Amino acid sequence: MTAEPAAGAAGAPDAAGAAGPATPAVVLVGPPGSGKSTVGALLARRLGVTVRDTDTDVERTAGKPIPDIFVEDGEPRFRALEAAAVRAAVTGHDGVVSLGGGAVLDPESRALLTGLPVAFLDVPLGEAVRRVGLDVPRPLLAVNPRQRWRVLMEERRPLYTEVARAVVETAERTPDEVAQAVLDALEITTP
Repeated sequence: MTAEPAAGAAGAPDAAGAAGPATPAVVLVGPPGSGKSTVGALLARRLGVTVRDTDTDVERTAGKPIPDIFVEDGEPRFRALEAAAVRAAVTGHDGVVSLGGGAVLDPESRALLTGLPVAFLDVPLGEAVRRVGLDVPRPLLAVNPRQRWRVLMEERRPLYTEVARAVVETAERTPDEVAQAVLDALEITTP
């Protein structure tokens, strides 16, 4: 037996009986290394929905990996592609959405997140650097990753907390524990 979405939920009929636009079940934001992709996949499985990663969408649109976009086309081109990917994901996907670490830099993207179930996956510096690793291509962390991560977080932390309905600490938690903490913090029950 499949439960019908409650009125006001993504894809649920409104008072007139028409289905509304798709809105995400959960949106994850956070810095590189916070676990958005891993936790997003776990949440999607638990909720019985699909996951959409805007970094993957950007790579698909550009036809090349993100580091190549930065090198060949520049950060402004990447940010434009990212903003378009965020817009498409949060207005047309009813599953879990994992946003790229810098997606919150765009004011329009932040505005689109208003009222959505957004969780900020907060991770301490040491753990983020271990997770990201120095051999993984992350264009904005390529030189002196610890210092660059600190600078990114000084710039982005206020934006992550601005858009988030919940802040979930990831330190010393398994991805499964983080996924459950997101569900608990956003008061989402699984089917």
